[in-house]
Order: sequence, then C-alpha cells, then structure tokens
Amino acid sequence: QASGGLGMPRARREAERLLHEEPMPGNPYTEDALLRSYLKRHLPAEIQEEVSQDLEKFGNRLLTEIQPLAWECASNPPVFRQYDAWGQRLDHIITCSAWKRMKEISAEEGLVAEAYERRYSNWSRVHQAIKLYLFSYFSGGFNCPLAMTDGAAKVIESLGISGSLKHAFDHLTTRDPKKFWTSGQWMTERRGGSDVADGTETLAIKQPDGTYHLHGFKWFTSAADSDVTLTLARKADAQGRVKQGSGGLSLFFLKVQDEDGRLNNIKVQRLKDKLGTRQMATAELWLDGAKAELISAEGRGVASISHMLNITRIHNTIGAVAAMRRMISLSREYALRRVAFGKLLKDHPLHMQTIARMEVQTRGAFLLAMEVVRLLGLVETNMASEQDKLLLRLLVPVAKLYTGKQAAAVVVEAMESFGGQGYMEDTGLPVIVRDTLVLPIWEGTTNILSLDVLRSLSKSQGQVLAVFISTVQRKLDSASGIEKLGAAVKLVREAVRLVQSASSRGAATMEIAARDFSYSLARIYAGALLIEHAAQPDSSSTDVSAAQRWCNQELCPVGTELKNGSYDAQEAFLDSCLVYDGSPVAHCKL
Repeated sequence: QASGGLGMPRARREAERLLHEEPMPGNPYTEDALLRSYLKRHLPAEIQEEVSQDLEKFGNRLLTEIQPLAWECASNPPVFRQYDAWGQRLDHIITCSAWKRMKEISAEEGLVAEAYERRYSNWSRVHQAIKLYLFSYFSGGFNCPLAMTDGAAKVIESLGISGSLKHAFDHLTTRDPKKFWTSGQWMTERRGGSDVADGTETLAIKQPDGTYHLHGFKWFTSAADSDVTLTLARKADAQGRVKQGSGGLSLFFLKVQDEDGRLNNIKVQRLKDKLGTRQMATAELWLDGAKAELISAEGRGVASISHMLNITRIHNTIGAVAAMRRMISLSREYALRRVAFGKLLKDHPLHMQTIARMEVQTRGAFLLAMEVVRLLGLVETNMASEQDKLLLRLLVPVAKLYTGKQAAAVVVEAMESFGGQGYMEDTGLPVIVRDTLVLPIWEGTTNILSLDVLRSLSKSQGQVLAVFISTVQRKLDSASGIEKLGAAVKLVREAVRLVQSASSRGAATMEIAARDFSYSLARIYAGALLIEHAAQPDSSSTDVSAAQRWCNQELCPVGTELKNGSYDAQEAFLDSCLVYDGSPVAHCKL
C-alpha cells in the first residue's frame, strides 16, 4: 500500500494517471459539414441524393473494414527479396495481404472507374474526388498508385482508346477486382527530377516487330509493384543517335511482368528508404531491354504525359486536403475527451482558437480543390467554355503547390494539439505527418509549379489572368449587399488589384516573385470561393466566419514584397550572399 492513505497500489495509481482516451471520430462523410453542404449546393437534387447515400455507405466501410487494413499496411511495409536461397536472382517486391486487399476495394468502390463511367455526366469527377478525399487517410498509402492509374487512363483516353491500349484502359478502369490493374509513372532518372527534358537518358531501340526495347535507369518509381507503367525515353535511330531536349522524348507503355509473372527485363536495384509513405514500394529500377510500346507521336512524350501530371497533381491536392481534415477531426475529438488544468481542452479558448485557425485553412483548401475538380468534369464532358479551360490550366498548379504547403503546416500544428501523445508512433499520428510531408514534393515542387504558373500566363498572352480576375469578381458579386461579408469582399478586391499590378512586371522580376505570386492567386481564389459559399441563402454563421477569417490574412504577399523592393536585382544578389555567407564560394562585395 502507498503512504498517505490513498488505498491503492502505486502501480495502479500511476497507470490511472497516464490514461488518455483515444479520439474516435465517426463516419468521415456525415461528420464533414462543409462537404455535405457543398454537395447539396452544387449537385442536382437527384444526383445529390444518390451520391450522398453512396458516400455514407462508403464512410461506414472505411471505419469497419478499411481502417484496420491501413494499420496493417503501415505495420507491414514492402520487403525486397533479391535472391533466393540458392543464389538465383528473384527481384521480388513482397507486399502484405492488406495492400492487396486495398487494390481490390479500390476496384469495388470504383475509385478510378467512377471518373470514366460518367454516370453523373460532369459531376462524376466530383463524386470520384469526394470518395478519394474520404479514402485518402484510410488507404494505407494506396491513394498514390490510384493517382497514377487515373493519370494513365487519362493519357490513354486523350490519345484515343484503340488497339492494345483499349485492353489496358479497360483493366485500369474496371470495377472487377480480378481484372483491375494499377499503373506506375516512371519519369525520374538520376540526372533529373522535374527537369525531364535534360535528365532523361533512357533509350528506346526499335525491334523488327514494331515494339521497342528500353534501356536505362529509373531513380524513383513509386508503386513499383504496379501492373503496367508509362515512361519517357529517347528513341535511338539506326546509328544509335538520339535527339536531346524535350523534343527527343517519346511516351511508352509497358507491362511490368510477362504472362508468366516474370519481370519484363527489369532489374530492381533496391527499395527506397523514405521518410514517409513507407506502405508503398518505391524502387530504383534498371530497364535492361524492357519490351514497350510507343504510344505518343515521336518527340511528343512530354506533351502526352502532361495529361497524367494534371490528374496526379489534382490527386495530390485532394490528398493534402484529406490530411488536414483528418488531423482536425482527430484534434477536435480529442478536445472533447482530454482534461488539462481542471477542464476539457474544448473549454480552453486558446486551444479552440488554434484548431479554428486550422479549420479555416482546411475549408479554403477544400473549396479550391473542389473547384479544380468541377472544372475538370466540365472539360471531360465537353461542357467547358474556353474560359473554363484557361482557368483549369492555371488552378491545377496553383492548388497543388498551395495545398501541399498548407497541409504540411496544418498537420504539424495539429500533432502539437495532442501534446506528447502526438509524437508517439503507436497513435498513428506520426504516420499522417510523415506521409503528408511529401505532398509539396510529389508531382512538382513549389518553385517548379510556381514557374509553371508563370508559363500559363505568358503562353496565353495574359488571357489566363484575365479569366482568373473576371471569375473572382463574379464570385464576389454574389455577396453584393450582404453586410457581414462586405469587409471580406473589399479585401479580396484590393488583393486582385495588387496581383494584377504585379503581373505587369518584367520577366526577371516575375521569376523571383513566382512563389509569392502563386500564393497570392491561391489565397485570392480561395477567399472568393469562401465568400461565394457564405453568400448562399442557407449559409451558416460558421460559413461567414470562415470567409471573414480567411480574408483577414495577407491575401497578396506578392504586392507587399514588391512594395518592399524584395524582387529587384540588388535583393536577388543579397539572397545569394545570405545563403553562402562564410562559405568558400562566397563572392559578395557590396
């Protein structure tokens, strides 16, 4: 017995003192108020009812069947077995049974098929995106191969579904688990990440039967256990010469294994030892005569695979929003259970303020993601105007780069809301954080995509920005006369004026300003979407508050930095001086 008359063994007292209640959010669809209100406002009534029933059913399946599989995937990452006991080379990538079951469930739920069946016309993409949004956290990392599979299907559709590609397309978009294929996206080589034009060394040598044998080394191949893949290579002529630059790249389709289950003249060098997404096999691969089919026009590989990049960037955006939503769901649930300083966390105003700020960021990101998906649905069903197409071209990189950075910040902040428990591996929270941190890197880093934003402006000769501004103004007009939104509308209009002024600067200035310029576009557009959402007759006080709070942040950082002279030549020179101060390469003389 312990001293002091407490009347219980010391060991039991300490166990009681360390007891924390696990946060247990419910159905992720029914508990997401913004998601449900978005669908109610945008989908036609008959579609909305049917989709809502499917999503609620899927939400229940996520909790009962799929979540345990996600834990199993996290606990049993892929294993690489290069040789057997007798020294024979195998190059087997062994995945757990839960990973294989995730593939079957993905087919059953139509997580790729839904977008191509088009049961709900232009709203099919929204339905698919919401299912992916709900699935992302529970997927055990399987959302990544789904992104590439969707992208591969999109490329095939854009090229024309015929011949052998028809067979592949049917497998990529089926709901039959026994027939469903996943696809890889083998682009990154040793010399380049996003710089595929100068970094791609893989050679394609034509064979007498019209196929090609590929020779090269792929540095990053996500979901290396996929059934098929798309990859870039340089077609060699009879003398072995190739054309350099992007004009020398063509797009090829290949099966990873032959009919007997042997690798298609592919050797696995090793699995990557990653910070996160450990549930998924990412490998270094040697292509040693891999049999492939040329599917693009010669020299049009980059243009052809751009359709895949658009889709995977949209998936990246959906995953970013999903990570934020899940961490907030866990945080707010924990605040209902955890007692600190004599009261529940939910009764501490500062704690509630912190979660509320994350909620505002997540709401803006969600509406931005859904806007991109809505536009994609219009384009795919030939219902889009030229303005819609221009806007989609701009918003894909803007949404991807901004939500990736948002998600990284929000999940770390949310982890802190659990105190020390947030840092414990067996809570599962560090897995979410690690897996989220890749999102600013996957499918183009923030700076790479910021420069892509500038390309979209220059190639359209300013039309993209004009459409962006007119669309924002139209959304703001929907709040005309609503007093509670008046200040927010004014702030967005001023930010639009500043970003329009910034866009007139020279190319050298805009290159340095590209990141801040892209952030400004994201914040302005998300602000307009939040205002439009809050201006609806059935909006709630939380809708209005979210719009107000979003617009009270700095909406146009590029305007502020221009005013401060942050992008002039002298400041750019000082950037290098600051970075290399004290380094042997320092060469600054002011």
